[in-house]
Amino acid sequence: MMMTFGDFTLTGFSSDTAIANAANGTFTMSSGEVFGYGESDNGKVIISKALADFNDPKVGDEITVTNPSDTSTTYTFTISGIYKNSTSSNTSAMGSMDADNAIYASVSTLKLLGLDAATAANDDDNNTTTQLSYTYVLGSADDYGTFASDVRKAGLDDTCTVQSADVENYESSLVPLDNLAKFALTLLIVVLAVGVVVLNLFNIRERKYEVGVLTAIGVKKVKVAAQFAIEPLIVTMCGIALGVAGGAVASVPVSNQLLAAQVSSQETQTASQEEQFGRGADMGGAPGSSSDSGGSDSTDTSGDSGSASPSRGR
Repeated sequence: MMMTFGDFTLTGFSSDTAIANAANGTFTMSSGEVFGYGESDNGKVIISKALADFNDPKVGDEITVTNPSDTSTTYTFTISGIYKNSTSSNTSAMGSMDADNAIYASVSTLKLLGLDAATAANDDDNNTTTQLSYTYVLGSADDYGTFASDVRKAGLDDTCTVQSADVENYESSLVPLDNLAKFALTLLIVVLAVGVVVLNLFNIRERKYEVGVLTAIGVKKVKVAAQFAIEPLIVTMCGIALGVAGGAVASVPVSNQLLAAQVSSQETQTASQEEQFGRGADMGGAPGSSSDSGGSDSTDTSGDSGSASPSRGR
């Protein structure tokens, strides 16, 4: 049975995080902005600058794409933005396709048109090729552990694995730090033990005549030993107090510098996201949720620019 392939891929996303990691590569907005993911943004899409230059549509114009398996079925979209690929990968649901011919929409838009994976799976007459993938955004490593456990309990086959490159890289980066912390703690204990023993030996040796006088006048040995234990304790506490005070004073400019660096990094990240999305981006997952999935449905379509003289994809 022969399959008909179109000129474009129509890909739906449900979060900024998902679209920032699009399979076709990263991009920045040339004009306009990335669509939202609610029903109010249904019908909005973004197209590549190369495709816009070839067909000459502008932000706010409407474009029409045709189902390659059924030319009587068309879909009309409104261009909310035009993006320029920073990196590109020629991918599609069924193989290689020009990344410049990727049209991005929200999953909500695809659901409205009956092009999402779930609708296609339940429709025997739907010849549209769809592919579904998910990116789960979790708040912490503990959340990831809970998620992996819940997936197993839900019936994930033992031949399948749940893994996260971020968690693995994070755990790998902690190994040398943990080893260094253990070594530093061991060294600290040894130094303190040796220091206490040596200090007391020299202290007692130099003050043996004082010890003799104290015992001669009737001071108990327990009190003499307590004196030698309390004296270094007092010195230690004074040292700790001075160290804490000095650290508190020195930490203010250091903290300010770290805070300034963090603010600068955040401003740079915000500016980068503003450039990429044409608006403020929510990289924590789908709107209204701090931990959600960013799905993407890819649909193979053919189409035109919506003008009087249709132009095929490049």
